[in-house]
Amino acid sequence: MKNSTLIKGTAAIAVGAALLLGGGGTLAAWNDSVSAAPGTITAGNLDMAKTAAGVWKDRANNTIDDISAYRVVPGDKLTFTQDVDVTLTGDKMAASITALGTGEQNGFISSNVVVTGPSLTAGGAPIANHLTQSADVQKVTATITFEFLASTSGQVDVNKTYNFGNVGFTLQQVVAGAGLVPKQS
Repeated sequence: MKNSTLIKGTAAIAVGAALLLGGGGTLAAWNDSVSAAPGTITAGNLDMAKTAAGVWKDRANNTIDDISAYRVVPGDKLTFTQDVDVTLTGDKMAASITALGTGEQNGFISSNVVVTGPSLTAGGAPIANHLTQSADVQKVTATITFEFLASTSGQVDVNKTYNFGNVGFTLQQVVAGAGLVPKQS
């Protein structure tokens, strides 16, 4: 019985010591903390808005008032221009403009038609299609061309239509300085 009491007393002392050393008691290590206060991050902006209706012109630079009434023939080259306001705000912000809805699914046989663009100008001067941040809204003209190739022969694509009803422009952010241009659709 004496051994049993001694064993129980020793076990109680060991458990108490373990609790004191293991953080459950009064042995403490000092510590301190400070707030870093790194600030607030604000997102930039990427926006494009058309400023007026787009304009169609023929090879001779004559305005086409109603493109749906115009009858294109092999050798014709039509140009569509759209003025847009581009806002790019943000450190390292860059973007490119692509044309949508100009693909072969719109009508004519692809070997007879070439649709190119967009090419961009600002104030009448050509600019790269890799726009970067500006303090002001950028006034940009996007241009696409539709060329019904003169090499079209026989009766190919006679009375066909080419639907430009779904044509639009997309402003797509790219990695600044990387020269990446988004894939056109």
